[in-house]
Amino acid sequence: MNIKESLPITGLGALASLADYSLMDALNCDPDATANGIDHSPRQVFSGHYVPVRPTPIENPEYVTHSKQFFKELGLADSLATSNDFMQVFSGDLSQAPEPMRRVGWATGYALSIFGTEYIHQCPFQTGNGYGDGRAVSVFEGLFNGQRFEMQLKGGGRTPYCRGADGRAVLRSSVREFLAQEHMHSLGVPSSRSLSLYVSKSETVNRPWYSQGTLSKDPDMMVSESVAISTRVAPSFIRVGQLELFARRARKNEHPNALQELEKIVLHAIDREYADQIDSSLNTPKKVVALAQAFSDRLTSLVASWIRVGFCQGNFNSDNCAVGGFTLDYGPFGYIEAFDPYYQSWTGGGQHFSFLNQPVAALRNFETFCSALRPLLNKHDEELLALDDVQRGFSIMMQTKLEKMWASKLGLSAFDSALVNELITLMTQTPVDYTIFFRELSGIPDDITALKKSFYQQMGQSSRAAHSRQASDNDDLEGAWTQWFSKWKGLLNADLSNSKGSVEALSKQMKLINPKYTLREWLVAPAYQQAAQGNYSLLRELQEIMTQPYAEQSKETSEKYYSLKPLEVFDVGGVSHYSCSS
Repeated sequence: MNIKESLPITGLGALASLADYSLMDALNCDPDATANGIDHSPRQVFSGHYVPVRPTPIENPEYVTHSKQFFKELGLADSLATSNDFMQVFSGDLSQAPEPMRRVGWATGYALSIFGTEYIHQCPFQTGNGYGDGRAVSVFEGLFNGQRFEMQLKGGGRTPYCRGADGRAVLRSSVREFLAQEHMHSLGVPSSRSLSLYVSKSETVNRPWYSQGTLSKDPDMMVSESVAISTRVAPSFIRVGQLELFARRARKNEHPNALQELEKIVLHAIDREYADQIDSSLNTPKKVVALAQAFSDRLTSLVASWIRVGFCQGNFNSDNCAVGGFTLDYGPFGYIEAFDPYYQSWTGGGQHFSFLNQPVAALRNFETFCSALRPLLNKHDEELLALDDVQRGFSIMMQTKLEKMWASKLGLSAFDSALVNELITLMTQTPVDYTIFFRELSGIPDDITALKKSFYQQMGQSSRAAHSRQASDNDDLEGAWTQWFSKWKGLLNADLSNSKGSVEALSKQMKLINPKYTLREWLVAPAYQQAAQGNYSLLRELQEIMTQPYAEQSKETSEKYYSLKPLEVFDVGGVSHYSCSS
């Protein structure tokens, strides 16, 4: 079907006609699985690439929102999102799904490495055979104008990998993920996409969360929250942790088909994510090296983009790292406001997953990825050496991408390490609001006056009662900012002179790199709090604004959404930090 030349799809039957279940048809089913997908209790999964699972529908689903932009890209009519049969399927009930759509979904297993260290102790069986999609159930895979997408229900109920949990997501976390995916795509950062969001009008679960205004690091109360199902979409949901799982089994010869299953999942990942980049006529060892090269390029670009827009993934384990090189996990994520190179909104994340350490976390995941590929190259010395070269080159490629990113944020033709290092120090000492600072800088002001809009500490404005040393420190800091600004402006003017460019054109270019709006948690919290009361207006308003992050938008929007984080929400649990996301 050529979507561009056809009318929008208005019925579930027309959507079902696009079905093409490559994963279920090409890969191995768990031999211990049930054919009907009634497989909702924790158990070990010893082999196979997927487990058939019938999702558990939420009770009395109600429409919350959908992605109008993504619906249009897929060729779907907006009316489809509120139609009874579409809402039934994408709130978890496949019982009436029209053929060739299948009435059973699937969940996948994966391994876990945290910052390059293998873990199995969180697995209830202490074997690693219990890790996997505990509450994410894929329900559809199809071709849309030649492009393959997989649709996955987040909060779709228990699977064999649920490890004793209830398999549900709550409205609060679902709103956060839905908005973040919409925002990241609009920022130009590769990401899974949001399709639809439904909430139950009667089903609730208990979750630990934060009381209003608490400064506690950990949740200090249990709350009853409405369950919800969001549908996220990607070319595939294959993770580094999946390849890692099959590589572990192959290295240990855990079953006769272990090496074959590793090869099948790697080749399937290539078909799903890199078919347009990797020559299908190559043999497997050469495809494996080409995959490593392509993934290295995508992963380094992704992490540089995260830093460009101020995003901190928060929990960048191997199981949260997509082989396709896009942002997959929206659990304990956050967007940096008051600049801190060690910013981390998740209290359990530590510095290893902090904002400016994300390139190192990516390296650890890439090392895990390369390790997972090695069993396929054991008898191919030339390709093993080539893989070693790709792995060694990751850090150099990462640094090159970061330097290009910093230069582009500053509007410069070349990276200047001294200038950037000094800027990072000043942004930390002041501190500055990361998004507002770079947006104001993009206006190419005459002096630092405009930049002070981003300063959380107003320099040179100490009260008369303040210690004279504090005033002196502020004066020194303002002098340092003035000196830095002069250096930056000098480099900028030299570039403009050499290129014969205009300040106006450069400013416009910088504003396409440095967004004006970012998804600030203190703005998201009221949206999901109102949604919990059945009022979705603020959520939809935020969705509309955050899908135009580079546009100036209206004066009212700017006044409301382009502002510093209020002092009263600093250090508040559930806004500035959280230990879980639910």
